[in-house]
Amino acid sequence: MDPAGGDPAAVDPAWAAGEGAASPSPDPAAPAGPQGAASPTAAATTVAPPVPPTLTPLAPGTPVEVAYGPRTGRNVALTFHGSGDPRIATALLEIAEQRGAALTVMAVGSWLDQQPQMAHRILDGGHELGNHTQNHQNISAMGPDQARAEIAQCAERLQRLTGSIGRWFRPSAAQYATPMVREQARAVGYEHVLSFDVDPRDYSDPSAAELQRRVLASVKGGSVVALHMGHQCTVDALPGILDGLTRAGLAPVTASRLCA
Repeated sequence: MDPAGGDPAAVDPAWAAGEGAASPSPDPAAPAGPQGAASPTAAATTVAPPVPPTLTPLAPGTPVEVAYGPRTGRNVALTFHGSGDPRIATALLEIAEQRGAALTVMAVGSWLDQQPQMAHRILDGGHELGNHTQNHQNISAMGPDQARAEIAQCAERLQRLTGSIGRWFRPSAAQYATPMVREQARAVGYEHVLSFDVDPRDYSDPSAAELQRRVLASVKGGSVVALHMGHQCTVDALPGILDGLTRAGLAPVTASRLCA
């Protein structure tokens, strides 16, 4: 995970049931067409706005901050910090898609600025996209205005690229959102914060075998696992993680499906 912080007590302990570009301007010097008709090159063109993804309805009683889903089910959510080399991110998505697994990617806004194509690549693969702040700084240490700006700037990128701000917000450099951060997320439009209960620390670059061991030793029905896209060890470990989940009778789904 990102270094932990915030308020663990914010997670509802009772949660154990249920699952572009502008068109060119006309050239005023261009000659008129026949009978004064506008030149075809001067005709205005429009770019259709992106079609927002369809969001799975959440079960009644889903808490504001979700660290895990229903323990009675067999679904789990593999969630990824969205940043880093797009080739590594794409490799992770391809492995998941080949295995029929759906991921939840909590994208950093500055990464979307650098790699805007990844927003649709994630959604087109059947995965889910959420907000992990604009610059991935310690949001718990910020004042309310700065915290809201960090959330809102990433939300603006998501809206522009996909037609939706997404359902989930995850605080940066913190496992749980403080009350102030939750308030600012709600003001931007996020009713739910996505935390996690399994942190295998893939950002420390363990071996693939060790990362598999860490995940599979801790995961259980309803778990939300925090992983990162920018690490080759995670790519190398993912096939074994998915195999281990299958052996345990667990199915990797999006966070929304987990809470449906």
